[in-house]
Amino acid sequence: MTVQITLNERHQKILQATIKHYIATAEPVGSKTLIDEYNFSVSSATIRNVMGKLEKAGFLYQPYTSAGRIPSDSGYRVYVDQLINLDNTVKFPLNKFLDYNIKNGFSRYEILFQKITNLLANLSGCIALITLPQIPSNILHHLQLLRLANDQIMLVMVIDNYQTESVLLEYNALKILNDDDSIEIIDRELEILSNFLNHKLKGQSLTEISNLDWSELNDDFQIYADFIKSLLTKIKSSYRLSNTAPILIQGFSQLVQQPEFSCIEQVKIILNLLEKEQDQLLPLIFNISDFDNSWQKVKIRIGSENPLESMQSCSLISAYYYQGEYPVGSVGIIGPTRIAYEQAIALVESTADYLSEKL
Repeated sequence: MTVQITLNERHQKILQATIKHYIATAEPVGSKTLIDEYNFSVSSATIRNVMGKLEKAGFLYQPYTSAGRIPSDSGYRVYVDQLINLDNTVKFPLNKFLDYNIKNGFSRYEILFQKITNLLANLSGCIALITLPQIPSNILHHLQLLRLANDQIMLVMVIDNYQTESVLLEYNALKILNDDDSIEIIDRELEILSNFLNHKLKGQSLTEISNLDWSELNDDFQIYADFIKSLLTKIKSSYRLSNTAPILIQGFSQLVQQPEFSCIEQVKIILNLLEKEQDQLLPLIFNISDFDNSWQKVKIRIGSENPLESMQSCSLISAYYYQGEYPVGSVGIIGPTRIAYEQAIALVESTADYLSEKL
C-alpha cells in the first residue's frame, strides 16, 4: 500500500539524485552513494529515512532485501514532470548533421529520413522511430507526362507526402498523336498537356480527382477530353491509399546492449514488437484521430503507462512534426525506463522541430 506524501525540497533532491545515479549506472542506489557523490549536507540516516518515505510513496523500491533503491514508474513520472532540465546541447550536432545533408541533397526523402533515424538512434543509444510524412487527403503536388521509347507514356505524380507514383499508358491512348509525328511534336504535346493538368489539378485530392467536371474544357483542350477522363480514372484506380504510415526503425543493436535487455526473452519481445506488431505500435506514436491542439509537444509513456504489454519494460518518447499546422508524422525513441530522459526528450523535440521547419 502506497502512502501519499507531499514532496518537499529535500525529497525532490534525493529522488532526483537517486534517479540520475540509477540512469547512469543501472545499479541500485544506497544512502552512502548519495552522500559520497552528491554532497548532501545531511547524515546518511536522514537520507535513508527520506528514501524510506519515497519507497512507501511508491516512487522507489528495493529489487531485493538489503539492496539499494531503484526508481519505479511513478518515480520516473515525477522526475520527468517536475525535476529535469532539458539538455539543449544535443541540438547542435543534430542540426549540424541535418543541415549538411539537406544542403548536399538526397535524391529521395526516404533516404534523408532513414539517415535522420540512424543519427537519432546513435545519439540516444536506443531504438529510434520516424514515420514518413503522411497527408491524409493525398494532395497532388506535381505531375508530368513523359514519352518512353517503347510506344508508351508514363505519368509521374508527386504526392504531397513526398511519395512518387507512376502510371503507364498506351501511346495510342492520346488520340491526337500519330505514328508519323516527330519526337519534338510528341514531347511538345505532352508538355502542353502536363502544364494544363498541373494548372487544373495541383492541390486536388487523389480520392476526388476522377469526379471533377471537365465538361467545360475550352476549345484548345477539348481534343484532350477523352484522354483526360480516362487518365484520371486510372490515377484513382492505381493509387492505393495507405491506412498506415511507414515506420523507419533504427537502433535495435544499441538497445540490446542495455543491461535491462540482457535476457534473451526480453529481446525477443521487443524484436517481435518491431517486426510483427507495428500496426499496434503505430497508434502510440502517430494517431491523427486522437490529435487536437491541446496535444502536448512531447508525449512520454513510462513503463506501465504503455498500453501494450510488450512495451511495459520500456519508455516511449514521441513528438509530432508538422507541415504548416497539420501533423504529418512522428519522431520517437524507445528505451528502457532507465533512459536518459533529459537527452532523449531534447533529441525527439529538436528532431521534430527541425522536420517541421524543413517541411
